[in-house]
Amino acid sequence: MIRNPIRWPNGARCACAITFDVDADSLIHIARPNDGHRRLYPISMGRYGPNAGVPRILETYWRLGLKQSFFMPGWVMEQYPETVEAIMAGGHEIGHHGYLHEDPAEQSADEQTYWFERALDVHRKMTGNTPRGYRAPVYNVTPEVLSLAVKHGLTYESSMMADDLPYRIDTANGSLFELPVHWGSDDWPPFAHFDEIGYKMSVMSPRRGLEASFDEFEAQYEAGGLWIGIWHPFLTGRLARWRVVEQWLEDVLAHRDVWFAPLEEIAAYVAKLEAEGSWQPHREPAAPYGHPVLQEKE
Repeated sequence: MIRNPIRWPNGARCACAITFDVDADSLIHIARPNDGHRRLYPISMGRYGPNAGVPRILETYWRLGLKQSFFMPGWVMEQYPETVEAIMAGGHEIGHHGYLHEDPAEQSADEQTYWFERALDVHRKMTGNTPRGYRAPVYNVTPEVLSLAVKHGLTYESSMMADDLPYRIDTANGSLFELPVHWGSDDWPPFAHFDEIGYKMSVMSPRRGLEASFDEFEAQYEAGGLWIGIWHPFLTGRLARWRVVEQWLEDVLAHRDVWFAPLEEIAAYVAKLEAEGSWQPHREPAAPYGHPVLQEKE
């Protein structure tokens, strides 16, 4: 069912990563820059992530012996240094997720460079390292940002959807791996209710809302692929939802041959296979179309 399959470590049938985008309350500030600071309900909803969701998630990971990936905007890292410290203390990865969850596709090339590098400076100052991976806010990665990621030494990106397995993205500055995502394993559609930023969903029950992610896992497991959950601590980190995730994780770890790893480890593993010549990734250009597809006739 999957072309060009990968042999995962230790005979695992499927590679898995739960990735949490720790957006906290950056979303209301970027959406409502003039008065977001006084909109206390959405601020408090976002603050639930660092205050309650992340500690709960980290406790489960510690109990189950998992190391996973978190993506944090630079501004969020600055506002919640104790969250950064807790994630790092657990041995988890922190990836680049913009500065204030700004949309790169709405910015000029100079603006993209400024905000990418400003967030990068925060990572280096607070973690002592350059992040290995990047995820664009709202998945809106651009050719310019991909080139910036390669220029600054990042090894993977995780915002696009062109394959079931990791693939190479070729940019003007070189290449990096894409670890593909999809809305089917994202908790935003079933759980987000955020009228202030343009989302007003009918919130699903915990089990029903997570069914799509679990079904995506089952398909990837059957095919020997890569499953990535794209979740948010202020959504899936809430008590009732996380209880469902805990039960699912316990069952998967007890009865399935899976490899749970941070995205940086998965990217390093497939790069090793590529270098050895035992597996070759599909390749995509960073800019498949160098101009608008539909142009006005002269």
